[in-house]
Amino acid sequence: MTSLSLAAPVIDVHAHILTEEMMAHMRREAPEIGPTLSEVDEEGGVLKVGDIVQRPFPRGGWDLDRRFADLDHAGFDLQVLSNCPQTFLYEREAALTAALCQIQNEAIADLVRRHPTRFLGIATLPMQDPARAADELRRAVTKLGLKGAQIGSHIEGKNLDDPALEPIWATAEELGAFILIHPQKTAAGNRTNEFYLKNLIGNPLETTIAAASLVFGGVLERHPDLRICLVHGGGFMPFQTGRMIHGWKERPECRRFIKESPEVSIRRLYFDTLTHFGPALRYLADTFGADHVLLGSDYPFDMGTLEGARQVRAAGLSKADETTILGSTAAGWFGLDAQTRKAVNA
Repeated sequence: MTSLSLAAPVIDVHAHILTEEMMAHMRREAPEIGPTLSEVDEEGGVLKVGDIVQRPFPRGGWDLDRRFADLDHAGFDLQVLSNCPQTFLYEREAALTAALCQIQNEAIADLVRRHPTRFLGIATLPMQDPARAADELRRAVTKLGLKGAQIGSHIEGKNLDDPALEPIWATAEELGAFILIHPQKTAAGNRTNEFYLKNLIGNPLETTIAAASLVFGGVLERHPDLRICLVHGGGFMPFQTGRMIHGWKERPECRRFIKESPEVSIRRLYFDTLTHFGPALRYLADTFGADHVLLGSDYPFDMGTLEGARQVRAAGLSKADETTILGSTAAGWFGLDAQTRKAVNA
């Protein structure tokens, strides 16, 4: 455990989990799509969820002992657990997805109860049924003690400004819920099949489309108090802010749903640190403020890193900005009181 002041636990807001117990419960609920592990060795295995195959699925995804060792190596005090994106399952019948969401949400809440000095948690939602998703978000926050939800970058091709999603945004804003947007089923199709471009380019592109939809669709203008964090450094959006502003000035299509410059809404967004590049991290902090940047590891997947906290400290930021990014903003959001912080840092 790291030795930090009570005001500054190191909090990783972007981390995924799918334990063997969770998999077993999901298989009992839905044998045809419930997650399975195969080809397991000391480092990981192959995860299959319906037709989705994740290779490799690193061992820390399900093995708590491995996860705790990795958290200690990384210097992370707390990790915000979210579902693996392979289990969004927005293409399935809504009632089935809702049942599988509940299994995962209750399991994550149980992990938080059992390990309160290591874990916080956020929910997964049946986004294809917005009313049901809003209800599950409310249950997750008010009954299970989760801090918000992770949602996909689109819902089977519907962008996040789809009017049907309005109940979710209204509920999230009311609850002060933390919403983590994660790419899934990436755009560009066959053109990104080679060279791992589906992840290298496809995932940031997905995040950018999601962010632009929220901005130009007026979601962030209608709901200015939403706490939305974009993973992987925000995709390409932070680095194309000027292009978005210019387009709004020049093109009527960009002004259909927003009265203010898109810059206003973009500055309401939050970004995780997962850029793998010090200058990019400094740009995020310098341009949008350190209080809009949160530590994220994408644990346990191969495009993530356990070096995130060390990268923040090596980026040439002020000590105050380092503390803000590494955990003080998240600690305030998640309501970590002095007693909790003392236990975390014990």
